[in-house]
Amino acid sequence: MDGNEVAVKELNAFLKGRYMGIHAYEHFIQKLKEPDIKKEFQQIQQDHKKHAQQVAERIQNLGGTPADDEGMLGSIQSFFSQFTIPDTTEGIIKSALKGEDYYGIEVSEEIVRGDLDMESQKIIEGILDEDRKHVELLNSLIQ
Repeated sequence: MDGNEVAVKELNAFLKGRYMGIHAYEHFIQKLKEPDIKKEFQQIQQDHKKHAQQVAERIQNLGGTPADDEGMLGSIQSFFSQFTIPDTTEGIIKSALKGEDYYGIEVSEEIVRGDLDMESQKIIEGILDEDRKHVELLNSLIQ
């Protein structure tokens, strides 16, 4: 595999995670009752959609074909997770926080560590910086 093929593979794994996040926020938004918090979650979901588009475009620019969903495993996880979403606002926020912090940042960092060209790395670092802001926002909603 050449450098572009490796980058495309890693970026597609990252992209599938973005799709999982988009779908998770869809489930959270459906359960939330407070309009102000729902609006914050909708904004985070829009950010994830924007990030997915950026990564998909980068994959195309590298000559690859971007994933268009979270993949089979992600679909199964998404299906089952909708039944385990907490019923309280605080529980939903904590669940979103875990997703952003662990899956959104930690796992994403592992996926792309050292396997990307400079431009792709810059895009991913920008996305992860925004994810860190989401974590701060979600923490502020709990307090």
